[in-house]
Amino acid sequence: MNTNNEIVIVGGGSGGISVASRLLRISPELKNHITIIDPAQFHYYQPLWTLVGAGVARKESSERTMASVIPEGVKWLQEKVVRFMPKENLVKLGNNETIPYDFLVVAGGIEINWDGVKGLKETIGKNGVCSNYSYEHVDYTWQLIRTFQGGNAVFTHPATPVKCGGAPQKIMYLAEDSFNRTGVRDKSNVIFGSANPAIFDVQKYREALEKVVERKKIDARFRTNLIEVRGEEKQAVFENLDTHEKEVVSYDMLHVTPPMQSPEFIRESPLANEAGWVDVHKYTLQHNSYENVFGLGDSSGLPTSKTGAAIRKQAPVVAKNLAAALKQQPLAAIYNGYSSCPLVTGYNKLILAEFDYDKNPDESMPFNQAVERRSMYVMKKDLLPVMYWDGMLKGTM
Repeated sequence: MNTNNEIVIVGGGSGGISVASRLLRISPELKNHITIIDPAQFHYYQPLWTLVGAGVARKESSERTMASVIPEGVKWLQEKVVRFMPKENLVKLGNNETIPYDFLVVAGGIEINWDGVKGLKETIGKNGVCSNYSYEHVDYTWQLIRTFQGGNAVFTHPATPVKCGGAPQKIMYLAEDSFNRTGVRDKSNVIFGSANPAIFDVQKYREALEKVVERKKIDARFRTNLIEVRGEEKQAVFENLDTHEKEVVSYDMLHVTPPMQSPEFIRESPLANEAGWVDVHKYTLQHNSYENVFGLGDSSGLPTSKTGAAIRKQAPVVAKNLAAALKQQPLAAIYNGYSSCPLVTGYNKLILAEFDYDKNPDESMPFNQAVERRSMYVMKKDLLPVMYWDGMLKGTM
């Protein structure tokens, strides 16, 4: 191996940090030859925000400084990337500096488009409009749930890819459970306006969740997309994606999952596919046009759900294949499309969905994971954060 190879990782989220840690474990000689580029000051364990919005976790426990999670022996450039120049093996930064690389890993995440819904940016955090996708406003979700006195509680899922596709419905189930506990459920309508055609993509879990929706008497409206929020009037405007008819729904509480997109510096780059995501091979995670580029995580164009659990399986594939490429060896590691969604269906209840590219269950437990279980809820609440900070980010699991 050429120990002078410089590896640049764009993104200091779960994907970028995990790959860096694993590379150092596979090839300790890469110490001080790996650079992570990310402008953020803080790193977040975002799966916890569902429980923050439900009042059972503190958002501060989801936050750590970026400096504290960068692996020892990895350089950190606290700058933003504005342009990829893969033919020249260069990355251009916001300060106009260009950084050369021998190998590049793109783990740039997904961008929340608050402007994608008319009026949302102006009313988020007030007028009964909340979102667990914002660290700043997640506490407002719990404020609305615990003070809810009845009426329409509306929850949305947009017509775009989102990080953790189950999160929009998890908070709905928890809210409905809370309304029962506070005695206002009989005065409440729980409405799910989802752009998706069904509650879940994988048949086994879809059937289980359909029973949850039925039991909880949730008004699920599929193929309907939130396009406008009128905060002062407390109105949500939905568009039917099939008929294009618009419907105005009055709300007393509105939890919005905002539309999301590939970051601009990725979607307008030579590394992007037609949809704007990093164009990587679905099994090896190597770029389809540039052999010295790899990609993983939410910014990649992989046909699977964008979850932290997916990244946990992608990171070792990228690390092993990049290490092989450094030695000019064949890329032997394969990613099968595994993704997981711990679907919280109420306080102390969880369905653990695990599946592959073909939407087949790919379960890790010796029991039927489509059954709601308290044990799986405890795993999400108490064990997964520890596994994340002390295992996944350190490259040991």
